[in-house]
This record gives sequence, structure tokens and C-alpha cells, in this order.
Amino acid sequence: MSALGVSPARSDADAKLRGEAVFGADLVRSGMLWAALARSPVAAGQIRAIDTGPALEIEGVLDVLTTADVPDWRTGVIVSDTPFLAADYVAYEGEPIAIVVADNRNAAEAGANAVAADIEQIEPISTPEQALAPGARLVHPAWNRFAVAGGADIGRSGNVVAEVVHDPGDLDEAFAVADLVVEGTYRTPRQYQAHLEPKMALATFESGRYTIEVSHQYPFRLRDRVAQMLGVMPSAVRVVGHHIGGGFGAKLDVSLEAFAALLARRYRRPVRMQHGALEERLVAPCRANALVSVRSAVRRDGTVLATEVEIVSDSGAYANNGPALSAIPMFVFGSIYRVGTARIRTRNVYTNTAPTGAYRGVNGPWLVFANERHMDAIADALGRDRREFRLSALARDGDLMRNGQPLEQVSILHEAFERVDELAPWRDIVSRNGGQRDIVSRQTKLPDAGDALLRGVGMAAAVWLTNPMPGHATVKLNEDGTATVITSATENGSGAVVTALRQIAAESLGLAADQVLVTMPDTDATGYDAGSQGSRTTHVVGRAIADASADVRRQVLDRASQMLEAAPEDLVIADGVVSVAGVPAASLTLGQVAQAATWTEGPIAAGASYVTPTPPHDPMCATGMLIKGWPTPTYHLHQAEVSVDSVTGRVTVERYVVCQEVGRAIHPDAIAGQIQGGVAQGLGFALSERVDLDHGRYVQRTFKEHGLPLAADVPKVEMIVMEHADPAGPYGAKGAAEPPVVPVAAAVANAVADAIGAPIDTLPITPEAVLDALERAR
Repeated sequence: MSALGVSPARSDADAKLRGEAVFGADLVRSGMLWAALARSPVAAGQIRAIDTGPALEIEGVLDVLTTADVPDWRTGVIVSDTPFLAADYVAYEGEPIAIVVADNRNAAEAGANAVAADIEQIEPISTPEQALAPGARLVHPAWNRFAVAGGADIGRSGNVVAEVVHDPGDLDEAFAVADLVVEGTYRTPRQYQAHLEPKMALATFESGRYTIEVSHQYPFRLRDRVAQMLGVMPSAVRVVGHHIGGGFGAKLDVSLEAFAALLARRYRRPVRMQHGALEERLVAPCRANALVSVRSAVRRDGTVLATEVEIVSDSGAYANNGPALSAIPMFVFGSIYRVGTARIRTRNVYTNTAPTGAYRGVNGPWLVFANERHMDAIADALGRDRREFRLSALARDGDLMRNGQPLEQVSILHEAFERVDELAPWRDIVSRNGGQRDIVSRQTKLPDAGDALLRGVGMAAAVWLTNPMPGHATVKLNEDGTATVITSATENGSGAVVTALRQIAAESLGLAADQVLVTMPDTDATGYDAGSQGSRTTHVVGRAIADASADVRRQVLDRASQMLEAAPEDLVIADGVVSVAGVPAASLTLGQVAQAATWTEGPIAAGASYVTPTPPHDPMCATGMLIKGWPTPTYHLHQAEVSVDSVTGRVTVERYVVCQEVGRAIHPDAIAGQIQGGVAQGLGFALSERVDLDHGRYVQRTFKEHGLPLAADVPKVEMIVMEHADPAGPYGAKGAAEPPVVPVAAAVANAVADAIGAPIDTLPITPEAVLDALERAR
């Protein structure tokens, strides 16, 4: 029986269900000190003095460190702009200004709150629009002295952290001959990852090396970033991973770890740090807020001649991943649709707010929101059915993306349109809802007498990548016939490590999935892995495991052929047994083969690495572009049906259909869970979640205020999983976990706009926003 395409239990399920799993937040060590950060209470200001006296008077506080006690250089993922502690200037509320060390957590946190900072406040640059205004104050006056990794030209200037420009230079003529020009401006807020386990770190120092125990999505990046911050070689830092209580991208970079490591060396004792609830929220690397302006030159027959896109996204006070993410619009606009030539300009800007970062799908949800809302706007302007217009504009296999990369298997998206229509026929739904709105005249669809509900349907399509970057695994056959996978791939909750990776090894070795063990991450014991991000684990690490397992299988067959006196090609492996084909009695267990090999030739084991090749592309397609290609693309179509209460403005998602291409479904239940969860997060982004800023400071400071969707707010998602094997993937698998969140906001917004007969171009779609749109449309 194949180990693939079935849904065995997770290997961590029992421990997690019983509360026995050790998460980072559970760690305790004998003789441990606690530390906490004193943070800036203001969004921008000059530090005149820091008084540590009040903190040192608290019982249990041992020491308070300020900028004079820590490294004085700046570091960063791409731009080295971030100080260890703020020295003379604070750039956002929550920026660290001092470290309090104590013998217990309560004392450390009380000490951090007691540090008295004399800060001369400066009016913060709170929004990207303010940052780009003529004569705007520079968030970092010395920005041009911040080093960029590899010396890359990322288009920096003033408050612009990075700029990507794609301009073929042929737009003006297209707009001059167009029959109509369709324009739209789309605004989206930040989104908080809302993981339950706070960030933490436990550090020790011994024999000249740092060991950091942590719940983290990317141990090797953490190793390298801590080494960068402390000014040591990466080999001087060991990162040991534990169970992760959620991350969704928030645990991909350094947080408390370098502070704890510094203190562990200073005091020669284990040091523990952990965010409090408010602290976690204030410094979370949220999904960036953004403003996207799109205008298209269109002929009456529906041909889009040209598209111009202006994007401004908020980096917050420091660069983080913003310069890399600024390339992604190149793969969203004009990829799955034929919309003519394009000018795309993306600017990522500094503001006096908490630095933004990665959240599942990074900037995909708001880019697809803008792109798909604009497709609806063009269809409405032409008076065409929105589904039919999309089908007429769909790309074909071999069409080029903006970076010159040929689209592969985009015909899958054509299939997706057909599959969704079979399950939820578009024309039937539109007809049942009373016909398509007349958005040109802004005629609102009023409900029938006695019925306050307006009904609408919307769809959104997307192509999304499977993140590349290196993955490594070692597979060893144990002497009892089980197998162990040794990797620093992290299990962040998706199940990729504890289900799919085990299944891939099991399939190669003729074992059941429960006979395959997987280790926890340890950067000393494994090859480099780029972490749980961008749906890469099953595809990239799974490929490494498949290759390593194939080598282990070869070794097993070679050894067994000697023991059974048969040619390797005449042997089969199934159910943990090696036998001669057609002669079941001539057999050995895998344990017997492993035992024999261990004591004669050595243990049976093999390691393998995999890095996704960069697709063919035009390296000169844009300036400032750090992400050059869109590897292992997958195709997606979402369709939403909503009802809108015209009295209260409340939106209810009545039905939600997802058609998702995954390559090969290794663990179908895990894929279904990822689709349901991704849609839930996307609905929160679309309808209810609030991360508002007021003069640079977050307004919502608790989950109660945040507006996360509840179970009652999320419909059961109807799923169509398409399998089109990828030759490079393990048994054909591509990524599956990240894409489900990407088209949600667009599909829901299109459905709400259809229901009310008025555009919805700003998120979240709150009841107040709906009522305002209805009022404007009347």
C-alpha cells in the first residue's frame, strides 16, 4: 500500500493533545536568569537621558544595560539599519532602549517598566503618504550610511527603503489610443499574525559558543542573524528548536535571541526572555499596510492595451524584508491575465511605526486584492460578465510574465474555472441574485420589500510560488528496521514535517509512515534549511528526503542482494520486508539488513540537498529587483457568495469555494486543513481585523479589540484539489500551505461590491464601510 495520498496521524499529535509537548514557552533551566526589554513609549524622539535607578531599586533586579553595554553597530536582513539598542533616537513605539536582568520574570518585567526615559518627542512620520510628502522629515537622516547586503542597488532615497521599477517605455501611446481608461485606488491595512505562543529565547554560553533554545520557523537564519548582531562567526551560535505555538511568518527573523545570548555570556548563566501580550503586539512584524493605484488603457472589445501600477508599502522604522518583497508585484500584475504592456513602480518606505514583515502570503493578499478588484472594474466599465471577461483575458501556456519568465501549466487555471463552475455555476448564482449590478450608473441593488439582505458573488484567481532556497536532510535506516529523518525543517503547525516528510521517506523505503521518525531542528546536527515559509517544506525538503531515501534504498538492495543471493533489480521492498520478486519466502526484514550492514560495512544512511533552480528570466526586466524568478508556480481560483444586511452593513459569507492546484496531495487532510485555515485568515483580513495606527502608535492593543474571526464567522470551505505532478517535486508535490490566504480578500470584496452595487476598494470591509458605500451609491 502506498504511503502517499492517505492521511496518517501526525507524529506530534499525542504529545500535543495530552499537553506533553515542550514548546519554547515551557523551557526552564536551573540557575536561570530572566531578562526583559525596556521599550520606547513614543513613536519618535530624541533620547536625552535614561534613568536606570528606579529599576535597580526593585527587589530581584540585578542589572540594567543600556547602549553603552552592547554592540554599537547596526544590522539587518538586507539593509543594516537596526541598532542593538536605541542610542540617541527612537524610531517607533516599542523600540528597545535598555535591558533589565533579574532573578525572576516578575522582577525583570517590573524593572523594564520602571526604566525612566527622558525622550524629547518628535512628530512621527505615521503613514507612507507622509513619508513621501515633499519636504518630509527623514525617518533616518543617515540612511545613506546603512550598508546593503552584497552592495545591491535597491533604489534607496530619503524615506524610500527600496524601489523596484519596471518600465518598458511604451505606455503613453497605448493610453492615447484607448477607448476608455479604468482607474482604481486600493487601500489595505496591516494584519497581525495572532499566534498564541509569544516569542521567547533561552540562551546559554559555554566553551566560547552560544546555544539558543527557541520556537522559531527558520533556525539557520536565526543563527546567522544572532552572529551578525553579536559580531561572531555563525559557527559560534547553535540554535535548537522546540515545538512552535504558531508563527505565520512572525517567527522568521531575530527577536529576543541576541539579547539573551549577550547576557548569557556576560553572566555565565542561562538567560530566559519572553514577550508579554502587549509587547508581542507592539513589535509584531505585521503584514505591511499599502496603497495600490492601477489604471488601464482598454478597447471597447475588451482588449487591455496597457496597465500602470503605483504601489507604496509601509516598511515601518526599519527595512526588514521589505526590499525583497518589493519585487513581488512584478509577478502579480499581468501574469495570469493578458493585460498589455505595463509600467510597475513599487516603493517601500520608512515610517515611525513598528517594522513590518512576513505574514502568510506576505504582500500577496493585498496585491491580488488590487489586481482582482481592478479586473472587476474593467468588466463593469465594459458592461461584461466578470467571469467571462476573466476567461477572455486568461494567459496561455508559454506566455511571459513581466520578468520574462514563461508561464508553465497555466492551462491548469483554465481547468480551475471549469471545475468551480461545475460545483457552483456562476450564471445560476448571478441570476438567482437578481442579475449583475450596473456599476457604471452606481445604481444600488435594493432588496425586495421585507428583505434587508443583498446578495452577491465574486471570484479571484492567482498564481503563487513555492518558495525555493536550500533544504537538506539525512535519512538513516535504524537497526530495528525503522528510519529516522534528520533535518532542521521546522514544524510550525502545518503538518508538513510530521506527516508529509515522513510519508515521502516511507514511500521510498517500503515502510508505514509511523515507522519514520523526524528529529527536532538543531543547526549543529543538520545541513542548512531555509525554514518553514512560503510552502517550501514539502516540496524542497521533501525532495531532499526523496533523494536521500533513494540512496538508502539502493544501499539496502545492494546489501540484501548479497544476503539473498539475488540481483538487486530482482528485489522488492514492501511493508518493511525485502524479498525476491515472486519468491516471498526468500526475504529479510529491513532490520535484519540494517543490522548486517552496520556490523560489516557500516550503518546505512544518506544525505541529500536540494535548491529549486531559478526559472529562465530577463535579469534586466526591472531596477532594484531582488527576487528574480517565480519558481514552482501553483494556480488558484476562489469564489465567494455573500449576503449583506442593508440595514446594519454586516457581511456574511454564505458559501466559499476553493480550487487549488498542489502538484500531488501527499497528505490530503493536511492540505484541507491548510485551505480551511488560510481562508479563515483571509476572511479576517477582508472583513474584521483592525490594526490601526494613530500618530505612529497602534490603536488596538488586545485580542478583544482586534477583530479576529470566530468559528461562527467562517463557513465550511468547499474544496477542489487539483493534482498536476511537478517533475522536480517529491512524487510530484508542490507547495500548498501559503496560497489559500492569497485570493480571499479579493473574492470577498468582489462579492460584496456585487451585492451592494458599489465599489469596495478599502479593507477591512466593516459594517460602517458597507453603509458608507451604500450611502455614496444612492
